[in-house]
Amino acid sequence: MIRTENLTKIYKASDVETRALVKVNLAIEQGEFVAIMGPSGSGKTTLLNILGLLDSPSKGKYWFNEQDVSAFTDFQRTNFRKGQIGFIFQNFNLIEELTIYENIELPLIYLRKSFSERKKLVTEAMEKLKISHRKDNFPRQLSGGQQQRVAIARAIVSKPKLILADEPTGNLDSKHGAEVLELLTELNMKGTTIVMVTHSANDADKAHRIIQLFDGHVLSENFRKAI
Repeated sequence: MIRTENLTKIYKASDVETRALVKVNLAIEQGEFVAIMGPSGSGKTTLLNILGLLDSPSKGKYWFNEQDVSAFTDFQRTNFRKGQIGFIFQNFNLIEELTIYENIELPLIYLRKSFSERKKLVTEAMEKLKISHRKDNFPRQLSGGQQQRVAIARAIVSKPKLILADEPTGNLDSKHGAEVLELLTELNMKGTTIVMVTHSANDADKAHRIIQLFDGHVLSENFRKAI
């Protein structure tokens, strides 16, 4: 599903050049649950952003389902990831002015789904995440755990092939964090590919494979479970 070859990302500011990723070679199969670990500054979020087509590499190649997306323009990346990639962020990234229902519905509006289809898909996602009773509330009225459930519902509502999660339990207590990991594991068992950045060894233990990054390099890969 995902393949990179010598993926490199260089940031330049004045005379300073920072290599966030250096010749990263990865292959992630459909249906895998992969955890990416490493210390702060190791390139984890940069890699996730490139895999999610939020950013482009400075050098190297990236194939998504056998299509070379390395040199896509911003417009091409935006259109390509619609409906194919779902994102779950540590800080939830919900829109405060929209209700829970409207936050979850937003990706479907971008996909130009009909009103009836949007209603069906949003209702399904809310029921799955057990937040239907909160549909008319605003994000500020919810706990952190509930907000992350909304973020997951928004990520899965368009039934994407890939979910990218950046520290999805980072702002949650242990109980709510465990619930989020359980939900991600359930989604993966139903066929969704998941790539998760985490600092938590406990969270990473749920994955099939752990990739360790250090200073932009892949330090090691540890297969833990069969797909």
